[in-house]
Amino acid sequence: MKKLFFILPVISGIFWGSSGIFVRTLTEAGMNSFTILTCRMAVAVVILFLIILFFDRSLLKIHLKDIWLFAAGGLLGTLGLNLCYNEAVNRLTLSLAAVLLSLAPVFVLLFAAIFFKEKITGKKVGCMLLAIFGCALVSGIFENASGLTWSASGIIIGASSAFFYALYSIFSKLAMERGYHPLTVTFYCLLLITAVLLPLTDWSAVAGFVIQSFAKHTGFLLLHSLCAYIMPYILYTVSLSHIEAGKASILASGEPVAAMIFGLIFYSEIPTVLSVCGLALTIAALTLLSMPDKKRLPEPKKNEKI
Repeated sequence: MKKLFFILPVISGIFWGSSGIFVRTLTEAGMNSFTILTCRMAVAVVILFLIILFFDRSLLKIHLKDIWLFAAGGLLGTLGLNLCYNEAVNRLTLSLAAVLLSLAPVFVLLFAAIFFKEKITGKKVGCMLLAIFGCALVSGIFENASGLTWSASGIIIGASSAFFYALYSIFSKLAMERGYHPLTVTFYCLLLITAVLLPLTDWSAVAGFVIQSFAKHTGFLLLHSLCAYIMPYILYTVSLSHIEAGKASILASGEPVAAMIFGLIFYSEIPTVLSVCGLALTIAALTLLSMPDKKRLPEPKKNEKI
């Protein structure tokens, strides 16, 4: 049963890979980064609140002394990640922004070793490097004819999204080690972010977008919240309660692969040979990482028959 939890961060990566589509569409509609995030978070917090009320209201209970964990995971981790990633998507190509985000395992492995005393094994490092290299191939950064536009500020902002992503992983795991349910962690991180974003939102831009086509654009905003936040964060947070933070982060690093596929479907971005090789390499790295370690058989004691 535990093997199934290795699939959750992979699915999260696929959902996160689709977020660039929503960000670009809403940016073209005249929304800034804060407004786009408010649309995503406000809808998500309402949906999660209704889910918790329906299934288990006790999940809303928290200790005041633990608020700092939700503030750190939400305002430092999730908010920082989303702001930086959204900005990177607008400054760089979709796949390149995703590749920079995939650097998160580097930070997570270091943080996990410090906070949770998780061992940095050769297998983790090897799979991490293999997955990141595969993601880099998918992005096309090694191809002169790939048409990538480079921006120093975009690179720094994109790399920062990986750092904040790692912070979310660590603080979420700390909260769950104190007995909090993944839904509780996700909800309160969301609630704090939404409270901060509300006064920074351009509500006229939101109203204008919805008025243009009420049913279609309302559905788009709902889908944006579900795909870019609710589903990936719940699945990823649940996985943290069953597998190591370092492994979860590496398994979710297939986001650039998803970004490449979505780029092909929605923007007719035809992948090159190197991109396809990167796709296969990333999948191989994720598969290798999810395989259980072989346990050594105990050596027989002296005078014991084998």
